[in-house]
Amino acid sequence: MRIFGIGVDIVKNRRIKLLTKKKKFIERTFSVNEINYFKKHKNNRNYFSKRFAAKEAFSKALGTGIRNDLNFKDIEILNDKLGKPYFLKNKKISNLISKRFKTKKYNLFLSISDEKDYSIAFTIIQKQ
Repeated sequence: MRIFGIGVDIVKNRRIKLLTKKKKFIERTFSVNEINYFKKHKNNRNYFSKRFAAKEAFSKALGTGIRNDLNFKDIEILNDKLGKPYFLKNKKISNLISKRFKTKKYNLFLSISDEKDYSIAFTIIQKQ
C-alpha cells in the first residue's frame, strides 16, 4: 500500500477553548454531527481542540492546507461505537483526494491524543 500523505498537528488547548466561546467559530469550524456529539459527551474537555488538530493534520496530509477548496467543516471527525475517532469519507473529501492523488480507493487513518495543555493529531492518507 502506498502512502499519499502524512500530517500531524498540535494545538494549545487554552487557545481553542477561548475560540470556542464564540458561537461563530464553532459553527464555522465544526459540523452539526461534531457539535451534537459534543453536547452528548460534555465530560470531554479537550474535544474541540483534538478535532481542530485532526482537521489541520488532515489538511497537511492532503498537502493543501485549509484554503480555497477545503474548509474546516468539510473535514468531519466522528467516533465509532468504541469511541475511536475517524474521518467521515464524504463526497467533498473523496473528490479532493481523487483529484490530488488520482485514485478513488483510499484509506484514512487518524490518531488523536491530549494532555492538560496540548492536543495532537496524526493522519495518514493511504492508497487501498
